[in-house]
Amino acid sequence: MKVLVACEYSGAVRDSFLTLGHDALSCDLLPTDKPGPHYQGDIRDLLDDSWDILIAFPPCTYLCSSGMHWTTRGKRDPQLTEDALSFVKLLLDAPIPCIALENPIGCISTRIRKPDQIIQPWQFGHPETKATCLWLKNLPPLQPTNIVEGREQRIWKLPPGPDRWKIRSQTFPGIAKAMAEQWGQLPLTTPQPNTTTP
Repeated sequence: MKVLVACEYSGAVRDSFLTLGHDALSCDLLPTDKPGPHYQGDIRDLLDDSWDILIAFPPCTYLCSSGMHWTTRGKRDPQLTEDALSFVKLLLDAPIPCIALENPIGCISTRIRKPDQIIQPWQFGHPETKATCLWLKNLPPLQPTNIVEGREQRIWKLPPGPDRWKIRSQTFPGIAKAMAEQWGQLPLTTPQPNTTTP
């Protein structure tokens, strides 16, 4: 499969698909944290390149519920949220057969549509809580792979620091692996035109 991972600099999802033999490319405005196929630039440059799957992680700064109070209190320009929503719509409407878009709980649910699935890290081997929404197109919901004990809010409790935003945005390895193993095994089919048997 040709897999495009949008807004990913960590390489976590990209590398999970590469490990299984897929042709995967990550894309972000930032350089990749790990050596591997990566396009540093605008995702719009790549959307028309005949991908089979798009997995997108658009920035949640102006979308997630935890930060929207800055906008509602007049501390932040509301246009930033409108621009972020337009970017989400661009990704969801990309000319790619299968799409998964990930984001925390926020205004995508109220302004575009509700997610198809909400997952937690503890369903995939990580004893932590972080509700993560998935909007899916032609992809099945992810099935839990390793339900573990523990419900620590480690990500939420991270202290302030220069790398806090990076740590908070990284995909858990168990979730990245589940995406590759479950979605990477789907049969690729080309829709056939309706035919009438005489």
